[in-house]
Amino acid sequence: MTQPLVLPGVYAPQEDTELLAGALSDEPLPPGAAVLDVGTGTGALALEAARRGGRVTAVDVSWRAVCAARLNATRAGLPLRVRRGNLFDPVRGESFDLILTNPPYVPAPDGTRPRGPARSWDAGHDGRLVLDRICREGPELLRPGGVLLVVQSALSDPDRTLGLLRTAGLKAAVIRRRRIDFGPVLRGREHWLRHRGLLSATDDKEELVVVRAELPV
Repeated sequence: MTQPLVLPGVYAPQEDTELLAGALSDEPLPPGAAVLDVGTGTGALALEAARRGGRVTAVDVSWRAVCAARLNATRAGLPLRVRRGNLFDPVRGESFDLILTNPPYVPAPDGTRPRGPARSWDAGHDGRLVLDRICREGPELLRPGGVLLVVQSALSDPDRTLGLLRTAGLKAAVIRRRRIDFGPVLRGREHWLRHRGLLSATDDKEELVVVRAELPV
């Protein structure tokens, strides 16, 4: 995956981005396929899809991220439609062959809505502040045969993600897993996560998963 320019305050591509990029590379993407990248950040995943000939729309709630994605698209010489907005709001009424998302998914001791850079990772007390909305609203934007790819932590209940997507009529499964060292955020709340039972006394790594959900034809 080509490394994009990262502006201050914009989420830098990390292991979760790389894991989702790997899942994207496995998807058959016909030329001109309509692709949506929700929470695009630097635009790294959106640009990977654009390199394969997709017609890509990238959405982020952060103006800094919108600027970063546009700048990286210009630097790469790739067409990218970038919109600012909250999740799917900027693309209501549209439909897509593929939806990608690397949303905030880290459980946070303070359940209030995060501000500033923490919006890129903090997702409420159970880590599902954004994931639940994606599971509810994302399927409505898929075309028949369309696919949703979402990366999240095992700390934020992948089984719930699978259950919600299946309830919405999609075929859903975990297709990729990776265990990674704790980053600064998890190290800072490790005691709290163990106290809640989200980490065992012996867990020294975080598991990331990619969920793939397909709308039957």
